[in-house]
Amino acid sequence: MLPRHPHRTEDCRAISEILQRVGDKWTVLVVGKLGDGPLRFNELRAAVGGISQKMLTTTLRGLERDGFVTRTVFPTIPPRVDYELTELGHELLVPVSALGEWARKNTTRVKAAREKFDGMHA
Repeated sequence: MLPRHPHRTEDCRAISEILQRVGDKWTVLVVGKLGDGPLRFNELRAAVGGISQKMLTTTLRGLERDGFVTRTVFPTIPPRVDYELTELGHELLVPVSALGEWARKNTTRVKAAREKFDGMHA
């Protein structure tokens, strides 16, 4: 019997790896904030809110490694570092923005579904 949805294992692994990066809550928030233009580390940290310095550093490094963000160091004292979306990052901004908008529009519906589920399973 042939599988209904043939796929290649290596494709699934590649897709899963990328979705792990772009589906992370901090990635979504960071990409969204950088969509408005370049930001310095502390500006970005304040704009995202609730993210630790370590988590922001980790998120930015991952985004830079994957080609979504560039890091530019300016030779000033103290050094100034700006983070900016690359062309690939701007392409990612499209589905990230759509998902964020969908989440905002459906928060009430999801909350109601959770309350109904929790009430039935209490």
